[in-house]
Amino acid sequence: MGKKGSHQKFKTRRQFLKLAAPLAIGLASPAYAMDLFKILDPEGKNEDIQKARQAAEGLGSIAQSAKGMDYETEFHIGETLALEGFQRYGLPVADKKLQEYVNILGKAAAGNSIRPGINYYFVVVESPLYNAFACPGGIIFLSSQLVRSMSDEAELACVLAHEVGHVSHKHALQSIRRAKFLEGLGKIGTINMDSEEGKKYRSMIGDLQTVLFDKGLDKNMEFEADKSGMEFGYRTGYDPRGMIRVLEMLKAKQAAATHKGSWFSTHPPLDARLERCYDHLKDYPDASALATVKDRFIAYRERF
Repeated sequence: MGKKGSHQKFKTRRQFLKLAAPLAIGLASPAYAMDLFKILDPEGKNEDIQKARQAAEGLGSIAQSAKGMDYETEFHIGETLALEGFQRYGLPVADKKLQEYVNILGKAAAGNSIRPGINYYFVVVESPLYNAFACPGGIIFLSSQLVRSMSDEAELACVLAHEVGHVSHKHALQSIRRAKFLEGLGKIGTINMDSEEGKKYRSMIGDLQTVLFDKGLDKNMEFEADKSGMEFGYRTGYDPRGMIRVLEMLKAKQAAATHKGSWFSTHPPLDARLERCYDHLKDYPDASALATVKDRFIAYRERF
């Protein structure tokens, strides 16, 4: 390589380093990156720096859509999806004591999650399907068929904790981010539903319904929620093997069960989930010493 080539390569590397810094900062702090671009090119005449600025602006928009969404907006999206959930899967089981019991248990697991600072709401709905799902913001559904098929409180606690895991990790919102539905979307309360933003919001809700109720979340999100189900259940004092027992029960029921709209159609294969859950058991050498609470669970299960 000649002297001219070496000089060009060095110049290119310096230019790369000059642009890489604000881009890297842009990922962490888009506003600060914009200030830095102004310092580097105050008159906006450097073509390369302006291209980097435009790229950083795009990164900032995507990052803000996922991390910057306020809880009010997240919960509003969850409420909209919950209304669809009632239409698809049935109304709440008409037993106040049962619903209170499930809420006490679910809130205890949520209190030991990685996101304990929001309100969680749990509801058992009348449905012949084996199903449970979590809406953004903390509204969590369980089907009556799934609850009736469990054997003890540890199993119920782990399933509730699995759904809390989806909310804690913001899995549904991450799915939105991946599809870029929220780019440029402001607070829900400021959106005119007849505007282009309103159309974008309705489109986003429609696609979220498809993800939650028909296609299911990414399989790695489900594996992560299974791990959270065991961990949050364990932290609450329950045998984390409750998660495994529920999956084994579902495996036994799978052949004769309705698949459309159930855990069987929206979740990864049970063998793959079980393999990972058995692997996680090594983290809980004292699992057999933790609570299962069979009698109390059976008493509530027999109420409906």
